Amino acid sequence: MTVVVKLGSTLVVEQGNVRGEVLHARATEVVELVRGGEPVCVVSSGAIALGLPRLGLDRRPRSVPRLQAASALGQARLHAAWEAALAPLPAAQILLTAGDVADRAAYVNARNALQALFRLGAVPIVNENDVTATDEITFGDNDALAAHVAVLVRARLLVLLTEVDGVYSRAPGTPGAQLLADGSAAAEFGAGSPLGRGGMRSKVLAAEMAAAAGIPTVIAAGHGERVLPAILAGEPRGTRFAAADARLPAFKLWLRFGKPAAGRLHVDEGARRALAESGASLLAAGVASADGGFEAGDVVELVGPDGTVFAKGIASAAAGDLASRPRGVEAVHRDRLVLF
Repeated sequence: MTVVVKLGSTLVVEQGNVRGEVLHARATEVVELVRGGEPVCVVSSGAIALGLPRLGLDRRPRSVPRLQAASALGQARLHAAWEAALAPLPAAQILLTAGDVADRAAYVNARNALQALFRLGAVPIVNENDVTATDEITFGDNDALAAHVAVLVRARLLVLLTEVDGVYSRAPGTPGAQLLADGSAAAEFGAGSPLGRGGMRSKVLAAEMAAAAGIPTVIAAGHGERVLPAILAGEPRGTRFAAADARLPAFKLWLRFGKPAAGRLHVDEGARRALAESGASLLAAGVASADGGFEAGDVVELVGPDGTVFAKGIASAAAGDLASRPRGVEAVHRDRLVLF
């Protein structure tokens, strides 16, 4: 099974140039793993940072078109660096957007292409397609992308490499800061915690998403010697997040993590119990109210009487058709539903 390895911009780029020592060290380890029969997919940031010097810029601009231009210029440099570092193994360039993940046909096509590359002994280098995914430049991050890719290929392990040794109990360098070996402790921190510093919060959220999909995650330092072999051997490196016990089928993984919801269905207690305990479909009669102007075929979240989202599914009818709670009309079929 596949290992997904993500490297952040600061590991890949320094002052507008590739950090050759770090990139080559990790690439050498990837080659070793692939030759040993372990498919590896790399999610690499750094395109914008490498493109800025080509625009005569020394800092990240606020203008989205300039960010897109920097990404377009830097992506070629980024892939060339990985291609050289991974030689003689072939390096494939895969650029994805949130739309590719949300569209079922594109999602399956991407998965099939990645699996074909693994069979051919190639190393896919994945990055966000920043030129078209403007929202992802402004609000997104490659930690989330890496988690989506891990779910996409049903990876056995997700590795998020960063500048620090892992998740700390408080900001690294402050008195009393301790490295957390177990990721479950990280869940105790809220939005105002040190996890918001240095992008660590996004890594923890990505790890929790992968864990919910049955994929363990390690957040660890990406510099030094023998990083990946040590992590894959189970040595105590960084912070490890255990996988959830249940592993969903591929379609339900996509439904839960890949497809954004277009609305919500608030259901009564009887309907919630029938869905959660009996594996029934959701009938329109059990829908108390609907939020959002969704159509049949859109994804909706299901909300119980206590306000908690407990499931996600594909609507069999539009919001307007469910408003009167018509009897005998199906709102969400059980085969197109995933419970949380």
